[in-house]
Amino acid sequence: MSTRALPALAATLLLLVGIAAANEPVPDTLAQRALACTGCHGKEGRAAPDGYYPRLAGKPAGYLYRQLLNFRDGRRDYGLMSELIAPLSDAYLQELAGHFASLDLPYSPPQPTTLPAPELARAQALIRQGDAARRLPACTACHGERLTGTQPAVPGLLGLSRDYLNGQLGAWRSGQRRAQAPDCMKTIAQALTESEINAVTQFLASRTMPADPHPADRLPAPAPMQCGSLTP
Repeated sequence: MSTRALPALAATLLLLVGIAAANEPVPDTLAQRALACTGCHGKEGRAAPDGYYPRLAGKPAGYLYRQLLNFRDGRRDYGLMSELIAPLSDAYLQELAGHFASLDLPYSPPQPTTLPAPELARAQALIRQGDAARRLPACTACHGERLTGTQPAVPGLLGLSRDYLNGQLGAWRSGQRRAQAPDCMKTIAQALTESEINAVTQFLASRTMPADPHPADRLPAPAPMQCGSLTP
């Protein structure tokens, strides 16, 4: 065979391999169907590198399910998500939430902070102790002592980007994001000042994940305020 014929032969073989691959049946698995989610939320739901699309992997199934319902039913406003899940049943959304909740994957490294130590200390005090005079509960009261969330429906606050945390607290302040009434996060977000939100999100995004990054089994104590997201 002439050596000049080899490139043409190689191209033909590659084309045949591509056609064969295209004709292979797509596996009917939840992981395969969840690729519609990971296109934005990162491989296996690890989070997108731009920080805008949050991590899904390992979050409590009840929380993920509630957020899917919130997008589908209009309490959260993002057209792409709402349109994607609009035709899906409650049962299917529960199944999808359970899939991502079951994934146990490494977290991205924390982000460095630019805040001076006194502001970080104030943020840590709000997160760990709250502010009783302003009726602000500690974040740990619901999100757990390790801030990795609590079962069955409270998400972790660590392992998320500063931009995402800022965006969500801002959405609660403006009313763009809502949850089932009584909406405790709206109350908390509107009570925080912009500088406090900036400090809290920088503190959280700069924390290294603890040795056990999984959600706690339950709230550390009775919830400090009425919150519709905590009801079954």
